Amino acid sequence: MQPMLEQFLAGGVLAFILTFVRIGAMVMIMPGLGDSFVSERIRLHLALGLSFVLFPLVLPYVPTPLPPTFALLVMIFGEFVIGLLIGTVARVFMTAMDTAGMLISMQSGLSNAQVFNPSLASQGSLMGALLSVTGVLLLFETNLHHLLITGMVESYGMFPVGEVPDTGSMAEIMVRAVSSSFSVAVKIATPFLVLTLLIYVAMGVLSRLMPQVQVFLLALPMQILLSMVLLMMVGSTLFLVWLNFYENSLIVFFRAAMP
Repeated sequence: MQPMLEQFLAGGVLAFILTFVRIGAMVMIMPGLGDSFVSERIRLHLALGLSFVLFPLVLPYVPTPLPPTFALLVMIFGEFVIGLLIGTVARVFMTAMDTAGMLISMQSGLSNAQVFNPSLASQGSLMGALLSVTGVLLLFETNLHHLLITGMVESYGMFPVGEVPDTGSMAEIMVRAVSSSFSVAVKIATPFLVLTLLIYVAMGVLSRLMPQVQVFLLALPMQILLSMVLLMMVGSTLFLVWLNFYENSLIVFFRAAMP
C-alpha cells in the first residue's frame, strides 16, 4: 500500500506541475486574461485553479516509473513551449485590432498621436488603443474567453503530454496566424483607406480649379473630421467583423481537438 501511495503522490505532483506549466504559460500571454492591467496575482490564482481542475486529465499520460531528471526537464520544457505557442497564437489574433487601429490612424491623420496601449503594455496609436481595449471588452462581453478556456482543455487532445510539435509546424502555425491577422486588419481599415484616397483626389482637383486655395491647410482637418464620422458609422461593423474572425480562427486552430 505504501509504495502505491508514494507512486500515486509522485505521479499526481508531476501531473500537476506539467499542467501548471502549460496552463500558466497560456494564461500569462493570452488576451484578456493575460493583459498587463490584470494583476499577476489574479493570473497566478487562475492558472492554479485551472491546473487543479485539469491535472487529473494529465495523470494517465504521466510515464511510470518517473523519467530521469534530464527527460523530466525536457518534458516540462515541452509543456512550456506548447502553452507559449497556444497563448501567442491567441494574442496574435488579438493584435489584428491594434494593426487596424494603426492603419486607421495613419489614414486619418492621427499617426503622431501616441498613447499607452494597456492591452499591449506599450506605446501605440490612438485608434489602436481604442480598438484594442474595446476588443478586450467585447471578448468578455460575448463570452469568447470561454472558448480560450475550452482551448486549454482541448489542447491535451491536440498536443499530448510529452509530445512537442516540431519547429517547422510551429513556424507554419505562426506564419498563418500572422498573415490572417494582418489580412483582417487591412479589411477592417479598408473604408478609411478609400476615404483618404477620395480626400486626396478631391484636394488635387480643388488645387487645380482654385490654385489660390491652400489645400494643405484644409486637407488634415477635413481628413480627421471625416474619419471620425466614418468611424461612428462603421464602428459596430468593424467590431463584428473582428469578433467573427477571432471566433472562427480559434475554432480552426483547435479543430483537431474539438469533439
